[in-house]
Amino acid sequence: MRRRSLLAAGVVLASHAALGGIGGCSAPEGDAAAPGPAAFRPTLTGDLTAHDPALLLDEHGLPLAVFSTGDPALAGGAVLVSLSHDGGTTWGDRIGAWHLGDEPTWTHDAVPGLTNYWAPDVVRLDSEIRLYYAVSTFGSSRSAIGLMANASFDPSQPQAGWEDRGVVLTSGDGEGYNAIDPSVLTDADGRTWMAFGSFWDGIFAVELGQDGLRADPAAAPVHLADRGTALNDVEGAALARHNGWYYLYVSFGTCCRGTGSTYQTAVGRSKTITGPYVDRAGVGLLEGGGTVVLSSRGSMIGPGGGAVAGDWLVHHYYDAENGGAPTLALRRLAWDDDWPVLLTDRELHSEEWAYPPE
Repeated sequence: MRRRSLLAAGVVLASHAALGGIGGCSAPEGDAAAPGPAAFRPTLTGDLTAHDPALLLDEHGLPLAVFSTGDPALAGGAVLVSLSHDGGTTWGDRIGAWHLGDEPTWTHDAVPGLTNYWAPDVVRLDSEIRLYYAVSTFGSSRSAIGLMANASFDPSQPQAGWEDRGVVLTSGDGEGYNAIDPSVLTDADGRTWMAFGSFWDGIFAVELGQDGLRADPAAAPVHLADRGTALNDVEGAALARHNGWYYLYVSFGTCCRGTGSTYQTAVGRSKTITGPYVDRAGVGLLEGGGTVVLSSRGSMIGPGGGAVAGDWLVHHYYDAENGGAPTLALRRLAWDDDWPVLLTDRELHSEEWAYPPE
């Protein structure tokens, strides 16, 4: 039977970038018995429409808020946020993450034709919540990543308190990267990095300063992942940490085609945040490697566009039983020799769930 350990759930309000991301604490390893209730995926209810979700945790290390790609028909296309008050089982209606009057105005000059904000990442650094988001139009590399910050995020007033910090990174003709899909993580030395990228030459990273913006705009981005194909269909980077390792989760394939989507979630790991990342077979992610941990199964089509927060993987998939609608999913991570694994079908379909945790 597989040997694995389940992560402890004592993560203070944080996202995958805060306090070391996934974290380094786990239960003692041994021959795996059936995990307890806290290891199961909760049965989700409520407004589950979501694309490219990012997750903020509560004081118990359980899901509190999901930020996701905006809808042009809702809140002016703002990044959307939905809240859970029972640890991630029930989700409220999506609303704009900021008030309409607080929209960052520079974005329309940066990307003409902008209709909605994409693929956010949410992190907590010290007492501040930082919301990174992408500005682009489909199929174009004229893109930007921006930052909104909140010094006093209040779940009862999630739209309040946001301040526009401006542009973090841009891309356009002549760049080998596309400035979308941010993922932010602070390393063991206290340096903060942002992974990003989509198609073109793949996934890259830049260092951020204490203000959350780019530390040195003249520094060349570090190349992290490349499929080595003409299409180079890799995007949706998510950085995380566990037990002295850094992990780079990516989405292979194509999104946004409903049940015709081909997304898969893959991962590699490295001893340094800037790589090189290798998969479980030892193949570098810059050489087309990546261990697939999640792919289409049953009515769950094209799972990807995810993020890691604490011991949770959050992602979307296209629900074949609901017309291919982009749908929110939450999964607990387990570990096998410091490689992330997802729980079995039997465990995933359990409806046992308790909140708050004992």
